Amino acid sequence: MRLTNQEIKNRAQWEKAGIGVPQFDREAMIAATEKTPEWVHFGAGNIFRAFPAALAQNLLEKGLIKTGIVVAEGYDGEIIDKCFAPFDNLCVMVTLKSDGTTDKKVIASIASAYRIDREISALTGIFTNPSLKMASFTITEKGYGLVGKDGALLSDIAADMKAGPKAPVSYLGKIAALCLQRFVHGSLPLTMVSMDNCSHNGDKLFDAMDAFAKAWVDNGLADKGFLAYVRDKNKLSFPWTMIDKITPRPDDSVRDMLAAAGMQDVQGIVTAKNTYVAPFVNAEEAQYLVVEDVFPNGKLPLEKAGVLFTQREVVDKVEKMKVCTCLNPLHTALAVFGCLLGYTRISEELKNPGLVKLIEGIGYKEGLPVVVDPGILSPEKFINEVIKIRFPNPFMPDTPQRIATDTSQKIPVRYGETIKAYLASKTLNVNDLKLIPLVMAAWIRYLMGIDDSGNAFTPSPDPRLADLAPIVSGIKLGQKGPFAKILEPILKDEKIFGVDLYKAGLAEKVLGLFEELIAGKGAVASVLKKYTGV
Repeated sequence: MRLTNQEIKNRAQWEKAGIGVPQFDREAMIAATEKTPEWVHFGAGNIFRAFPAALAQNLLEKGLIKTGIVVAEGYDGEIIDKCFAPFDNLCVMVTLKSDGTTDKKVIASIASAYRIDREISALTGIFTNPSLKMASFTITEKGYGLVGKDGALLSDIAADMKAGPKAPVSYLGKIAALCLQRFVHGSLPLTMVSMDNCSHNGDKLFDAMDAFAKAWVDNGLADKGFLAYVRDKNKLSFPWTMIDKITPRPDDSVRDMLAAAGMQDVQGIVTAKNTYVAPFVNAEEAQYLVVEDVFPNGKLPLEKAGVLFTQREVVDKVEKMKVCTCLNPLHTALAVFGCLLGYTRISEELKNPGLVKLIEGIGYKEGLPVVVDPGILSPEKFINEVIKIRFPNPFMPDTPQRIATDTSQKIPVRYGETIKAYLASKTLNVNDLKLIPLVMAAWIRYLMGIDDSGNAFTPSPDPRLADLAPIVSGIKLGQKGPFAKILEPILKDEKIFGVDLYKAGLAEKVLGLFEELIAGKGAVASVLKKYTGV
């Protein structure tokens, strides 16, 4: 079986192989989308195909929409050339369920796929069409950045702001130019929906568009009305969203499963920019998308596909619930301890009773007392699903090494916010926290790059690794403290922990735990057992 428009018409062979095929007229969908596009998406990676494209397919198969989704890639054009064009913009989505079964279907909702760097005219035609309701994004949090580490504008951003909208080079500059075209063609309304996994994501997208609009207007490169257009929520809206769906890179076991079923187009692709893609995508079954309900040009009936529309303050509560309590802190705990204990799969860690007790304690005992219930999702039920269904899923090829990436950037939100809530509480005592400080101590132990067996390992990429690793480089397993003087620069760094651990009253506890964790080989496992009771 080949993944082409022609071959998916042979429904019998796909269904015999256990792979579902589209239950709608794809040619009619493509024609309708070309005439009256309603949804364009920026970012053609794995999460796009596993979530937004699958949402569109759901609505198409229910007969709730007639148009599909247009995707544009502005960072890694090889994805379009090697993973979309050869397969008629089709892919196979494999849902990996926790009960050991899989669901396989051809995703055919993508009407067209473009490279921004060479097909901006086609996208301009879409952006100037009054029918367009939504432009969504999965370009990663870094994709919205305007400045570098030195605080200065990135060179391509600065060049585009100075040169104007005629031939922008940067990704954000091209998107701003498309918005300008929509303004020029009648101040047409549109919703710009960031679906990236970062706090207040809509504001990050707005800030980028606003900066370009202001620069172009100030430099006389755009009509002053363009800035007012970007800032008018009745014209251009930038809702906050919370997205949650684990979508690892294409897995070899999934590739082999599809090949055994008779599918020929299964070979993975690694682009020059180190993007891992394939003609298939694998993802977990659980998924959440909560969106602030501000759609000035009308919205697609995504609620019929499980999307939750609500108010901004509720989105904020859901995002904090997930990131500060119910998922991300648990993930980071497993990442740090998993690397130290030699695990290579998150699911395998859930077979360790101590690690299960660790994340249960962080979630239920230390996190839930300060979480704000958003109302539309139950925090306790969310944690239940994470611990009992999502993390133990043996088919999810996710690794603690991947989750450990950029941990220094994650800790202030995933743990710091809980500490701040305890400090601000009249009924809770920050000194009652035991497991969150244990994870912090374990992360400092992780920075040594020595696992619990005494073997060296390479810590995952992290922007603070270069300045933090040298601080602990002289510490050896079995060494006795005190370590206060050595570790003080880390413990007092509010950028890492969200608070100065000395001022928060937790530094001594973390220091004591760290000393226990480096007592010798096997100390990490012993300490985990000691503080979880199993």
